Amino acid sequence: MEKINYKKFYPTAVALYFTYFIHGIGASILGQYKQDFASMWGAKVLEDGTFDVSMVVSVIAALGLGRLISLPFSGPISDKFGRRISGIIGVICYALYLGGIVFSPNMAVGYAFAIIGGVANSFLDTCVTPSCMEIFPENGSVANMFTKFSMSIAQFALPFGIGFVASSALPFRTIFIVAAVAIAIDGLLIAFLPFPKVDTTEAKGTKKEVKKEKMKFTPASIALICIGFTSSSTFMIWLNCNQELGKLYGLADPSKIQSFYAIGTFCAILVSSVLINKGLKAARILIIYPAISAAMLIAIYFIRIPSICLVGGFVLGYAAAGGVLQLCVSTANEMFPKDKGKITSIVMIASSVANYTIISFASYLIKVGGAVNGPINVVLLNIVVTVIGVLLAVYVNIENDKMEKANKVA
Repeated sequence: MEKINYKKFYPTAVALYFTYFIHGIGASILGQYKQDFASMWGAKVLEDGTFDVSMVVSVIAALGLGRLISLPFSGPISDKFGRRISGIIGVICYALYLGGIVFSPNMAVGYAFAIIGGVANSFLDTCVTPSCMEIFPENGSVANMFTKFSMSIAQFALPFGIGFVASSALPFRTIFIVAAVAIAIDGLLIAFLPFPKVDTTEAKGTKKEVKKEKMKFTPASIALICIGFTSSSTFMIWLNCNQELGKLYGLADPSKIQSFYAIGTFCAILVSSVLINKGLKAARILIIYPAISAAMLIAIYFIRIPSICLVGGFVLGYAAAGGVLQLCVSTANEMFPKDKGKITSIVMIASSVANYTIISFASYLIKVGGAVNGPINVVLLNIVVTVIGVLLAVYVNIENDKMEKANKVA
């Protein structure tokens, strides 16, 4: 069998990681400009003089709806027609989302562009995750975690970009437009750079058998898919609702939470990569990190001082956003090596359901709870979801250990 020179695909990996850099901006920038969008879309003014941002949070939730709509077919498209096609579709949709939402005259149009952004995310998921695991076959889990690393770099830089835009008296649309142009240029590179061939060697000469073979789901694999829901909920709730909590707790500059969050994510990815290379199982991290997140959220609920938001930003950046979802996807890919695109879609469908339903519910809690009770209720919601994630991860680990012992005996 001819040995593949994977180094020729490294430029492709860089281009793919850059899409997640832009995704890091796209996933969090609406949360940073909630007041601007609320004003632009005619939201009512609250007693404290700020705008009601619940409609903007609802639009953020539409990103999850877009992913939910498109993931059932984005995975099969990636497996059947190739990662490149999936990536190009994702890039086109992302450019439309970033360029369109800032010129949306009302919430309804903004909602439609957010759905397009969710579609973009799903096609990038089913392109970038399998591609990077195929480009770095010996370190697939670590390679996948670096998609999150790319996002965290963007999320760390974003507050500084927002500050530069404000100090230069530029319109808030500036970052959106620059990001849209950047990902469009990156899309041109993706269109022409080489991709590894999708592994179909086992299927050759046995088409009838392959057609009959279906993905078999065990209770452990279903629990793992559910972790896609819980892990996404933890960081998405925090990412999109921490600004209001910071203001409630008296933090002078709540935008700093974003930078602490990104630093935590950096640290988690680097530390986790080392731990995995030293032999720590990815499935173990699925317990440890959510447990840390749950403990931090409980502390945030009871210790209501400004600095706890910054500490919480770092810890949740580390434990909630530091690659748990990516490790969940990697573990699922290892369970279903012949259906990487499909299983990535399924886990990301769970993630999308979280993005849409949980963020929509958070929007409702903010609306009915107001400026005081709303953010506190959102923290309680996050605690409940995160604890459920810990319990699911414990079950997955118990089942995995049983399977390993059974295989050793056999």
